[in-house]
Amino acid sequence: MLEKSKTFVKEARQELKRVNWPNRRETMRLTMIVIIMSLVTAAFLGFIDYLLTSAIKTIL
Repeated sequence: MLEKSKTFVKEARQELKRVNWPNRRETMRLTMIVIIMSLVTAAFLGFIDYLLTSAIKTIL
């Protein structure tokens, strides 16, 4: 069991060395895209919620 754990850690380290990590500028750009898309999605869902709530109040 211990040997398998050592092998796993060794292989995981080797794999991490092969990863193409983004630079700082790309990371910031992608982070901003995620934040903006999250805000747009939240606004859209909030608007839909408002419309459905208003429709249900009108019906009832």
